[in-house]
Amino acid sequence: MDRRQLLLGGAGAGALLAVPGRAAVAAYSAEDSDGFPMPAPLQRLLPRLPDLDPSRTRLELGWRFHEGDIPTPEPQGHNDTYLSVKAGNARGAAAMAYDDTDWAEVRLPHDWAAGQPFVRTANVSEGYRPRGIGWYRRALRLDPADRGKTIEIHFDGIATDATIWVNGSVAAHNWSGYNSIYVDLTPFARFGDETNVIVVRVDADAKEGWWYEGAGLYRHVWLVRRASVAIISDGVHCDPRQGGDGRWRVPVTATLANIDRAAASVTVEAALLDPDGREIATQRTDVTVPVLGRADAALTLDAGNPARWSVEAPTLHAVRTRVLRGGEIVDERRVAIGFRTVRFDADKGLFVNEQPVKLKGVCLHQDHAGVGVAIPDALLAWRLERLKAMGCNAIRMSHNAPTAELLDWCDRMGFLVMDENRNFNPAPDYLAQLEWLVRRDRNRPSVILWSVFNEEPMQGTEAGVEMVRRMSAAVRRLDDSRPITAAMNGSFYNPSNVSTVVDVMGFNYYQGDYDKFHRLNPTKPMTSSEDTSAFETRGAFATDRAGHVITSYDTEAAPWGGTHRASWKNIAERPFVAGGFVWTGFDYHGEPTPHEWPTISSFFGILDLCGFPKTAFDIHSAHWVDDRPVVAIAPHWTWPGREGQPIKVFVTSNAETVALRLNGRDLGVQRVDRIMGNEWTVPYAPGRIEARAMRGGKIVATAVHETAGPPVALRLTPARMVMAGDDEDAQPITIDAVDARGRHVPTANLATRFTVEGATLLGVGNGDPNCHETEQFAGPAGERSLFNGLAQLIVRADAGGGRIVVRATASGLKPAALKLDRADIAPRPQVAMVPAVSKVRDWRRSPAFAQRPDPGLAPADGDNNSWDFIHSGEPTPAEAQPGWRIYRARFIPWKRIAAEGGVITFDALGGKAELWVDGTRIAVKEGAATAPLSAPIAPSAGPRVVALLVNAPAGQPSGILGPVAITGR
Repeated sequence: MDRRQLLLGGAGAGALLAVPGRAAVAAYSAEDSDGFPMPAPLQRLLPRLPDLDPSRTRLELGWRFHEGDIPTPEPQGHNDTYLSVKAGNARGAAAMAYDDTDWAEVRLPHDWAAGQPFVRTANVSEGYRPRGIGWYRRALRLDPADRGKTIEIHFDGIATDATIWVNGSVAAHNWSGYNSIYVDLTPFARFGDETNVIVVRVDADAKEGWWYEGAGLYRHVWLVRRASVAIISDGVHCDPRQGGDGRWRVPVTATLANIDRAAASVTVEAALLDPDGREIATQRTDVTVPVLGRADAALTLDAGNPARWSVEAPTLHAVRTRVLRGGEIVDERRVAIGFRTVRFDADKGLFVNEQPVKLKGVCLHQDHAGVGVAIPDALLAWRLERLKAMGCNAIRMSHNAPTAELLDWCDRMGFLVMDENRNFNPAPDYLAQLEWLVRRDRNRPSVILWSVFNEEPMQGTEAGVEMVRRMSAAVRRLDDSRPITAAMNGSFYNPSNVSTVVDVMGFNYYQGDYDKFHRLNPTKPMTSSEDTSAFETRGAFATDRAGHVITSYDTEAAPWGGTHRASWKNIAERPFVAGGFVWTGFDYHGEPTPHEWPTISSFFGILDLCGFPKTAFDIHSAHWVDDRPVVAIAPHWTWPGREGQPIKVFVTSNAETVALRLNGRDLGVQRVDRIMGNEWTVPYAPGRIEARAMRGGKIVATAVHETAGPPVALRLTPARMVMAGDDEDAQPITIDAVDARGRHVPTANLATRFTVEGATLLGVGNGDPNCHETEQFAGPAGERSLFNGLAQLIVRADAGGGRIVVRATASGLKPAALKLDRADIAPRPQVAMVPAVSKVRDWRRSPAFAQRPDPGLAPADGDNNSWDFIHSGEPTPAEAQPGWRIYRARFIPWKRIAAEGGVITFDALGGKAELWVDGTRIAVKEGAATAPLSAPIAPSAGPRVVALLVNAPAGQPSGILGPVAITGR
């Protein structure tokens, strides 16, 4: 591990600013003692992704969470059973009135599995972390001004099987942890002081993958409020097309829905905006939307010859779509688009904008050290920066739909994406998942391929072919511009196999079959959809099988795969192979091949779990970086006790020749082997080893390691010196140890402790696949051992301007302190939190009585017809004659109220009234005018019965005219 790897792991130039590779660039000004660039204080903030849909508000604060299942109690008796299956009458933890005050309050995104200990009896593929079942609850209020609007809740991802209740009614089921769930709240919505209760039960024991999948509401959640006639979610299709005349046009189709009580005629306006937001073209069309139906508005924008989107210059335009009603804008969406062409050629591979592009790609799972799958948006960008620095230009989203924000960054940073479906099944529930994926992502310039499956045993069968035919047809109905592929791991030559019904053949490994398949299928384009599966432990340069440590010299790989060098060689030498996707870009929790317990994560990554580079990073930088010279050395040069012993020195570069020097002595010059690298055997002597990369005899880049002394101090290195004080911005901070001369000590494996002020500590890691230390802490302090010199903590900035201070200590070492500026940037709006209040909402109302009835009067068990079912806030219509009615309700007091007693409060009662609880009168309302009424209730556990006798005057509404709440004293 050299200083440049440390910089890549812990200091970068912020999203969209060029990130250094293995050589100094302008963003790095100073140098440390061994000649490598140190980060200058970077003041640029990480830009947050824009909100393109103004109808969405984040719904991520104030959720309550219970880990473990909560059995629903069996109904007692016939009447209880009858009511238990009625709309709005969910029982147990799904009930509106359920007492969740002792549940933990959590913030979304939330992955509860990330905080679990590692347990040997837990599933090996999931990384030995128990998952289980969990419950979430959230209360919210809707402004009366929202009445008549379309209201939805969007769950961007729930791991895994989920049932969602809205106000006591089941509103949605979902069977995948990777697709979004759009819940129509409109028919269930309550407004004003009425509380809406959202409940989610998550079964995370359900498995879709053989890797760590996390648990819970792990992606963003939104409250969506739109006009009664508006564009549906994911309802704008505006993928650009280039005509035969060379001009670009943007066909725009907007799908509208109408919840009004009459058909509605509206105008749809679409405008093409240049990268600076200026209008290029505008069109309008009128459309009539039927009642509770949908209609499409189609128009075309003439874009002329706009700037192209490419890997090198990811220029984004936007389509702004508006709905106008009566001349007023009632709905608006913006969709980022890019003008680019994509073509796969059977002989020459991929062309983007008619220029040849080799896919220099990686496969990604979606977890990171310390945070599991609940990755902050800014950390997603940071991970992509690491890949961009290596020359990576493509990502396969394996093996599932990614979070939308990751694709947003890909659009903005210039990555080509294979967007992959999770479940291979054309049955309706699963076809809907595929269709959702295509609708969501079909406008993105980054997405160039749809993958309908990964490594399915039925891929070589007639049934598999029929399944792919149906899935492909569903894709093409929604998007006809991108080719379809499937990631196959065999059966390529079966009489029935899915390669015959996809547009681009996807090879998972089987690199020895590239030539044969191309010979037998000369018109079929092909790519490596997955390759390599090589093993490396970061910072280790000898294999210890008993200790589950694997050398980083790129000599070991899975039996089905190959080394990083050999795998890329097979792709680079064949122009008809469009490129490849290395398994994997980053290590990930779970699938600890080739080992099992105590190993808890993979060894496949080019970067480790924290994003610290392995030797594979240097190998692929030499393969893939063309716009700057690179050179790197492995291993580090701190080997006490090995003086005089031979050490293999491995140098990677993209130059013409490379020279190696030790302590000023020349060790020889070699012509660079850009794919396989160059090797020397050098007797170890402490000091300085240097590789000089040359072109035309001139030095264009250097790499140096110096022998480090014992560690004497800790060092903290951030990705950025400034964070946005928006309660959202997050970044990793690297912890390492340095010697007396300030040099990184790559052999330091010692415990560190740290505290964070002005930010939240989200998680920690060190990249060790065998480490079982805690990754999450409840407070501002944590600890993590260095692994081969490095550890990482991830922080999220608090709201407002100020300072973030991080302090780190280790026994016997000088402590480190890091101060970061926190810029005063307004947080995004969040749906307001609602205080926890027990409500009595469901009542039975008696017929009218001329004389005062007995307050104990009640309908017989099973009599669901002679007394009305009403809700608090629903007035009894004006009576022609004065009279009496009884209002009865049953409630179970919350734990604290049951133990200590409380207060029952009627916000508004119409008529004279007597209030009885459990057969005892506790309050009287003397006047007939509408007024509140409150009374104390005694402590008692178990069901309680409220009876309200109302003496209603003639000619005006009466009864329970507002909310009824029970609060603590």
